[in-house]
Amino acid sequence: MASRSLRAVFFGTPEFAVPSLEALLASRHAVVGAVTQPDRPRGRGQRVSDSPVKRVAAAAGVPVLQPERLKDPAFLEHLRGLQADVGVVAAYGKILPAAVLDLPPLGLVNVHASLLPRYRGAAPIHRAVMAGDAETGVSIMRVVEELDAGPVFSAAAIPIGPDETSEELERSLAGLGARLLLGVIEALASTGAVATPQDESAATCAARLRKEEGVIDWTAGAGRIHDQVRGLHPWPLAWTWLRGKRVIVIRTRRVQDAPSSTLSPGHVVSMAGDALRVQCGSGQLDILLVRPEGRRAMAARDFASGYAVTPGSRFDTPSPPGSSGLDGGC
Repeated sequence: MASRSLRAVFFGTPEFAVPSLEALLASRHAVVGAVTQPDRPRGRGQRVSDSPVKRVAAAAGVPVLQPERLKDPAFLEHLRGLQADVGVVAAYGKILPAAVLDLPPLGLVNVHASLLPRYRGAAPIHRAVMAGDAETGVSIMRVVEELDAGPVFSAAAIPIGPDETSEELERSLAGLGARLLLGVIEALASTGAVATPQDESAATCAARLRKEEGVIDWTAGAGRIHDQVRGLHPWPLAWTWLRGKRVIVIRTRRVQDAPSSTLSPGHVVSMAGDALRVQCGSGQLDILLVRPEGRRAMAARDFASGYAVTPGSRFDTPSPPGSSGLDGGC
């Protein structure tokens, strides 16, 4: 059957969505509108700025819509007027109501950063890294009213490096998602797209991150703490206390075949080359990069010198750490 060019409306907000939008803009299909979150304070300075999707769309001359409410009649009328054949969603940030899902004749498809049904929800990349998973991936699914529960058109896996952070992994997944998306759009254009229902019994939840999840519990195993540090980068970041001051732990490295130590969890075992070596509940962890409260990020050796951190110094867990968050929010 002959394939036709489609009119697509794009829903997305952060950097993760940009490669998918750019892929659509470079394709034979027309992006007739971009829906993104309203301008909000962003970054450390909390300055109000455009979302990454808004910047790219506006530069390409694509009309940008930023509704506060997706059920707003004026927004729905504007969306209807775009006469889109299909909607594409990539990390938009809000659940789309039926009033939106019912508009495009070919429905909406979503670029989701996990191998569904694993990690439905707001933070699939971070949860995969925090869990110490060896791989994750991208799924292109049909959007339904239930969160991330629609049938899957296409999926591809990618390995997670042992020291890879969520930020690094997100860049790889964003590019993979853009490539998969174009294949699905082409299939929809020729009415040859086939979607497979998800296995509901295998579904897991990747709930939104909470700041309290950054507290490091030094009685945990070294591997778990390492996964926490890299999984919570770049936000909300993992942190500990030293002499009553908060210290953000940015980069760590697992210690292979660590010698036994009589020190209790949280104590500095040694200054090992470029790293502060810390005893954990099981195993030891090298701290490579930190940011003391109110200061810039610095190498562990500079931190140790400037803050008189020596073997026997102790990092504290100020209060019981938050739960993983996997039991809610989906």
